[in-house]
Amino acid sequence: MRRTRWGWIAGLGAACSADPVMDPDCSSGLDADLDGVCDRTVADFSAGYANPPGTDRRNVYGLDDAALAAARREGAAVMHAWPVDVSGMALPWVPMQTLFADDATDPLVRASQSAARVALGFGTWSEMVGFLGLPIVPDDAGFEGLDLPAGTALGAGVMRAPEGDAMSFSCAACHVGSLFGRPVLGLANKTPRANHFFHLGRTFFPALSEDVFRDLTGATDAEVAMFARTGANLSAVGTKIPSHLGLDTSLAQVALSLARRADDAWATPDPGVADNPRPNVLETAIADSKVMPWWTVKHKTRWLADGSIVSGNPVFTNFLWNELGRGTDLVALGDWLDAEARVSDVLTVTVFASEPPAWSDFFPDRPIDLAAAERGQDTFEARCASCHGTPRKAWDDPAFDGASPEDRLRTLALDYPSPTPVMDVGTDLGRAVGMEAFAAALNGLALSQRMGTVVEPQRGYVPPPLDGIWARWPYLHNGSVPTLCALLSPASERPSTFYAGPADDRTTDFDADCVGYPAEAPAAWQAVEDARVDTTREGLSNAGHDAMVEELDDAARSDLIAFLKTL
Repeated sequence: MRRTRWGWIAGLGAACSADPVMDPDCSSGLDADLDGVCDRTVADFSAGYANPPGTDRRNVYGLDDAALAAARREGAAVMHAWPVDVSGMALPWVPMQTLFADDATDPLVRASQSAARVALGFGTWSEMVGFLGLPIVPDDAGFEGLDLPAGTALGAGVMRAPEGDAMSFSCAACHVGSLFGRPVLGLANKTPRANHFFHLGRTFFPALSEDVFRDLTGATDAEVAMFARTGANLSAVGTKIPSHLGLDTSLAQVALSLARRADDAWATPDPGVADNPRPNVLETAIADSKVMPWWTVKHKTRWLADGSIVSGNPVFTNFLWNELGRGTDLVALGDWLDAEARVSDVLTVTVFASEPPAWSDFFPDRPIDLAAAERGQDTFEARCASCHGTPRKAWDDPAFDGASPEDRLRTLALDYPSPTPVMDVGTDLGRAVGMEAFAAALNGLALSQRMGTVVEPQRGYVPPPLDGIWARWPYLHNGSVPTLCALLSPASERPSTFYAGPADDRTTDFDADCVGYPAEAPAAWQAVEDARVDTTREGLSNAGHDAMVEELDDAARSDLIAFLKTL
């Protein structure tokens, strides 16, 4: 049995004893109370589970406060550096730093960087970080208690591959968002390009011969072997560029990658199938969507924007789907999940314990009008709460009489429907087409069955809990609505085109009144090829939700937005 590599945070207890990761006891999982039984046994991820009214699963394994904080910190480390050391995609760390060095002086390396700019859109490390939209650790603060230097690009940390240190994109590349200079755990990256990178990399990296790679970077034999292994695995990866900046094509990448493997329970890598993949509708059909925020997971009993995963821990599914999209051997992945159960456990804790950012932390100079928010609460309860849940506000609790304005704006709990509903409110149904294209193949995988993961395509979407909704623009699952003002207006009045961009500057990149993208996009955004959002394209319709906003006048809309800012 391999030794777990993530036990470097003190105070979490010993590894559990007994059997594989999917069993009640385990060989390497989280056991904070040292009772010899994995902490995950307290969590129910079956299809029939329902949260008791007014509760959530932010402490999904029932840890004490100290163990919860330590496990969350350990999970944040997993987020930063992809932990799956058997991954099919791993690029040698030191040679990559040489190949993309910002200060390269070697003429051959500089020539290679020029070629990369043409093929990939970037030629240096800092250009790559910008292309991918990776959040940066700021000068004045770290990230989730980790000892990371200022300027660290989250999501591109050092992973351990069999051949040595490697670079591979981690959860943070998509699930940590930069919000006006601060990285926020669980917030979707607004400008992710990981799928785009995989698509471009399928042609660029195999074009570099092993000899050229060695000559350019001084790579060791082991590092050259890692580079060659990754190049070979790329043939088993099916990729697709998102429709516009801000969307994710992981659904297509998993489906098209499955089509390049043998049609058996382990989706066995097969060069013959990779060269002649099975047809799949997602080769052309559009099922792109935004990355979903993590902090809403605690309220749910089914996963993804459409609720199509009806059972199973979503973190297990995350590892499986990611590695399918990286060309990884699933037998090796299953062994890794057994040996590294603690990694799955601490990441699960971190996902469920994540919390939304508060408006007051980013806009202390723009306080929310309490009277307007209270009026907005009435509108919310009349029009929105039956689907999105009823927030219990501190201003309704006598215990908060006389408290500070910030404390009175707090949400104390959320009464969210359980089991999690799925509803069709007229929004684009391209996602259902996408799930139907590969659900059967996913359900037939041995690892899906071990995990208890079941996929059932849905004709609709989960009406999400609205925690932190003010930071989650653009809106709808496909990012087709730029602001809350637009979302709370009839679809016929919503912009058909707009520009997507990062949330770097709150004065130029954000409309604080309408909550979302500014009406006039910065010139820099308009110069980016994939930043223009055209909602007339397939899969990008901004229709739907009209019944909820019917006859909502400007005053009521403004009050409702004030209320939503408090969530």
